[in-house]
Amino acid sequence: MKSVVASPRMLAVLVLGLASGLPYNLTDATLQAWLKDSGVSNTTIGLLSLVGLAYTLKPLWAPLLDRYTPPFLGRRRGWIVIFQLALALALVWMADHGPDGGLVALAVIAVTVAALSASQDIVIDAWRTDLVNANERGPAATAANLGYRAAAWFAFSGALILADQVGWRVTYLIMACCMAAFVVATIFVPEPPLRAPPPRTLLEAVRDPLAQLMGNPGMLTLLAALVLYKVGDAFALKLFTPFLMDVGFSKTEIGAVTKTVMLVANLAGSVLGGLLMVRLGLVRALLIFGSLQAIANLGYSVVAVVGHDLGVMAVAVFLDNFVGAMGNTALVVFIMGLCDVRFSAFQYALLSAIAVLPRNLLGAPAGYLSDHIGWAAFFVVTFFTALPGLAMVWWQRARIATLEQRSDG
Repeated sequence: MKSVVASPRMLAVLVLGLASGLPYNLTDATLQAWLKDSGVSNTTIGLLSLVGLAYTLKPLWAPLLDRYTPPFLGRRRGWIVIFQLALALALVWMADHGPDGGLVALAVIAVTVAALSASQDIVIDAWRTDLVNANERGPAATAANLGYRAAAWFAFSGALILADQVGWRVTYLIMACCMAAFVVATIFVPEPPLRAPPPRTLLEAVRDPLAQLMGNPGMLTLLAALVLYKVGDAFALKLFTPFLMDVGFSKTEIGAVTKTVMLVANLAGSVLGGLLMVRLGLVRALLIFGSLQAIANLGYSVVAVVGHDLGVMAVAVFLDNFVGAMGNTALVVFIMGLCDVRFSAFQYALLSAIAVLPRNLLGAPAGYLSDHIGWAAFFVVTFFTALPGLAMVWWQRARIATLEQRSDG
């Protein structure tokens, strides 16, 4: 195991995990802070969060990335480099425009960045799936998660601190430079061996994976459980930055506290979640971790009532991210169990998009509710929205246990 974890392949997985994690918050939580600074209402910020639908819609063009191969760097790395270059340019465009240039135009830019980021995710997930052997999947999933979390933290907490010091335009230009640096790193990661020929047609690239997936018994109810599992967590975190700013925390306070707290909590939760998965099994892990996620949402109600208290905020953020990372670990295993190794690239893109559907759709109702019932009551509501997902997991526990055995096999 030590030789697997310390292998150059795991370092490559970590690096591309960083590349995958950098862009997301730049059209989500970080952009929300920029909009809040510009005087935009919570309702409008919630509506603009719908640009994240690109992550849900990514299966629509995923077959294209399986079917066609760029003329340089191979089937996977070639596409990754193309999207990284495009992302760097799009972030420069966003930095130069900003909210003052008009919200409609900014929404178009944000959609472009989100679509490019989702496309990069498709290929990096496929690259990782193609690269690692069966005994490397666990360490590879951990390395990818650690890289993603670290970069997402930098693009949120680091960006908020930078924005207070140098302004939003320079902050986004710095992020664009970081994205461009990953192009160089990607050139040096290994290209996976071609273990199976690419689909001969686009029809074949779409039809065969879907037919196999939907041929599984009870698939529709399993997909419902996958969607509902993260509803409460996604609802609570959709307007996280505006919530903390409304309570009275400055951008530097938010960035400085979450800088360490989120990163440590996510890393610790990911590691502990992986260890507990071995003991608990998938079904019990989903139920226990999901219950803890729902309870952790109530911590933000305490923050809303207490007000500007860095200690209370830090505890709430730590608990939420700690148990959230545990839940994400179980969710990844759930998705892997649903995938067939013959079609893992397209199926993983499809299933992961389905899993984040609540995260990308709940911004508008979250903004409306927070404006009309207040933050304390809002987070109590998010606790109850987590319960249907837990009920679905319990109802489908026999099928989920079967998927875990199939995954192990």
